[in-house]
Amino acid sequence: MSKDILIVDDENDIRTLIRGILEDEGYHIREAANATQALDEVEKKAPDLMILDIWLHDSDKDGLEILKTVKAENDILPVIMISGHGTIETAVSAIKKGAYDFIEKPFQSDRLLLMISRALENAALKQENAALKARSEQMEDELIGDSAAIKQIKSQIERIAPTNSRVLITGEGGTGKEVVARALHRGSERKASPFRALNCAVLHPERLEEELFGSRKDGEPPKQGVLELASGGTLFLDEVADMPLETQGKILRVLQESKIYPLGSTQEAIDIDVRVMASTNQDLAKCIEVGDFREDLYYRLNVVTLHIPPLAKRRDDIVPLAEYFLHNYAVQMGQQPREISAEVLKILTSYKWPGNVRQLKNVMEWITIMQPEEQPQSEEDQKQIMLKDLPPELTGGGVKTSETQGDNLNLDYTSQSLRDAREMFEKEYLTLQIARFDGNVSKAAKFIGMERSALHRKLKSLDISVGSKQDSNEGVAGSPPRKSA
Repeated sequence: MSKDILIVDDENDIRTLIRGILEDEGYHIREAANATQALDEVEKKAPDLMILDIWLHDSDKDGLEILKTVKAENDILPVIMISGHGTIETAVSAIKKGAYDFIEKPFQSDRLLLMISRALENAALKQENAALKARSEQMEDELIGDSAAIKQIKSQIERIAPTNSRVLITGEGGTGKEVVARALHRGSERKASPFRALNCAVLHPERLEEELFGSRKDGEPPKQGVLELASGGTLFLDEVADMPLETQGKILRVLQESKIYPLGSTQEAIDIDVRVMASTNQDLAKCIEVGDFREDLYYRLNVVTLHIPPLAKRRDDIVPLAEYFLHNYAVQMGQQPREISAEVLKILTSYKWPGNVRQLKNVMEWITIMQPEEQPQSEEDQKQIMLKDLPPELTGGGVKTSETQGDNLNLDYTSQSLRDAREMFEKEYLTLQIARFDGNVSKAAKFIGMERSALHRKLKSLDISVGSKQDSNEGVAGSPPRKSA
């Protein structure tokens, strides 16, 4: 489909010249001689690109004013400015207002065509990035799951969201506390206003206060803090237990007075209207006991409590979440979404997921990124996620830590039938033994107490790769020496 280009110039000869050049290249052309005609054409249908003269006779707006109007409605639309009386200052002003580039009359057709080609490519990239960002934000906002726990949380969100009550969201890291906060914001009367999130655990105390309250320091441009930016909407304080005590006192004052005092400011306080939500993965009652958290702030924040259980305690959510993330990442990366094989589903639903939903999401992204480029061996491999597609942390090939030593796959066998649990244990155990003997099946068989041929059959049935090292009987006690040729 040919690109649609709108030429805006008060000189008919110029429009005819540019039209001829561009139609020869296969572009679809529309024309306008003044601001009224140009904005009417844009309102009918936004073009893919606009060529806009700066100086327009018999027009109530010049080119720069038209540029400002058009870019306010469609920031991605590429606009190339042209002029026969241009200066460097004019060109700089046009680009600052959002023009892709500037070209002086008379211009060479090759240069104009190259500029158009690059502008269209740039616009396409911006559109793609915007779409990816929108899909990514949607992934962050979706509360996916079929478990009784998630159904209860959704029901609680419906009741709590319309109120203006402060909410404390508790749960392990990665369970989706910010997702719940965003869902509460979307269901509130503040949904048309900003949602701002601030992670209290990652910022230095001085940096945290500047991010919260903003600054009005002499010799520096004023900076708004998230409390001011979120006014009218919602502020989400993530991992609030990590907030320094001094900052806790200032937040308490904000909640009491609905005012903020920017750092370095000698001016009066700024009034704000913001709903504050907070989250923590710690026991705030214990933090209060040891003096790490203010009790008065706790009661200000903890008007309503929502607890998000770890993923290991809501296993019914694992498959819907995995399929959701897998589909979205495949679409983002231009791949055909694949199904999850039955053997992989066993691993996913049995794994303990110490990193909760965040870890599951990362695994699905890893699988999508690491999808093999070579031609799959079978149609089944092409359509399904197989064991070989899983990351090392789920298959036993990851780095062992004090937490995973002796429990390399981090599996919960109690969630499976006896038959499936036995098969999973055998796979984990044999995978570790093969790795222990560096891929030497003979040595592994002797240690395990199996015949080498029986172990080979078992490894094949469990789809365990032995590796590249040759399996040799040489040096194994009890093995007959090889005869020389």
